[in-house]
Amino acid sequence: MTLRTPLCELLEIEYPIVQAPIGSATTPRLAAAVSNAGGLGQLAVTWRDLEETRRVVRETRERTDRPFAVNLALDDATTIAATDAHLEAVLDAGARIVTLSFGDAAPYVDRIHDAGGVVTQTVGSAEAARDAVDAGVDAVVTQGLEAGGHVQSEVATTTLVPRVADAVGDAVPIVAAGGIADGRGIAAALALGADGAWLGTRFLATDEAAVHEAYRTRLRESDETDTAYTTLFDKGWPGTPHRVLRNETLERWERAGRPPSGARPGENDVVATTETGEKIERYDEALATPAVDGDIEAMALFAGQSVGLTDDVRPAGTVLETLVSETRAAIAAVPGRSADDG
Repeated sequence: MTLRTPLCELLEIEYPIVQAPIGSATTPRLAAAVSNAGGLGQLAVTWRDLEETRRVVRETRERTDRPFAVNLALDDATTIAATDAHLEAVLDAGARIVTLSFGDAAPYVDRIHDAGGVVTQTVGSAEAARDAVDAGVDAVVTQGLEAGGHVQSEVATTTLVPRVADAVGDAVPIVAAGGIADGRGIAAALALGADGAWLGTRFLATDEAAVHEAYRTRLRESDETDTAYTTLFDKGWPGTPHRVLRNETLERWERAGRPPSGARPGENDVVATTETGEKIERYDEALATPAVDGDIEAMALFAGQSVGLTDDVRPAGTVLETLVSETRAAIAAVPGRSADDG
């Protein structure tokens, strides 16, 4: 079974599996490892300055001769650099697959195409998917409510994917995101009408991801009931819903009656510091990378509901290979199908 779909043809990848742009946890090692194994690795650069953006794109290109993607969030509330300048840096550094989220892709589509690139947009509804296709994007990513990190939809993946598939038809490939961490989930996404799957939490728990060891431990030990959909960790990206692992910060806030921003328990507590000494306050949306020092458990520990399926840490290439094997097995187990079917 080849597992080739229209997404594979568009992106020139072997398997329809995409590593999500998991914020500061993305590294050239991670993106290259996924791409070298036949999937699509991805860098998140929204929280990187222009010089760092160019560096990580070039380093990833040095580590792989296969396609990889670069993600930009378009919400001005969180970007370090103006999107126009950031996109220019991405394209100048040699990236040719650009994924856009939290904003309107339309102003940037032609520019990416003119550079010989491919552009996708993350959507949270059928209407948004139609708008993205009308804007000329090459693929849409449907992010369901189950997803970890910052979330664009209040609709479950199993409902959102068929709705988007009905809305856009065969116009562009569809990538399903949210709640997927194994081959059964990938097979289900394909059955729902997607052409590929976008996995974040599963790739957080890999050797190459820039994740603090205390965060890795929580990822391994948590189950599907241990996450919360909230707007609590809003310092740095106000008003944007996200899904995190439950922790003492969230539970103290709940016990206090869920007070608004500015009146929450320990509002100005410094819970950790970065490698450069930058302070991380309680309710910051900063990600717990390996160099962060302090009370990691108090920070925003982003994870999707698929964390219950993420119980070990392995090399990203091994994870990709396992996902492919699991997907083939799941499809072959469906009555009337076999592993020899195309």
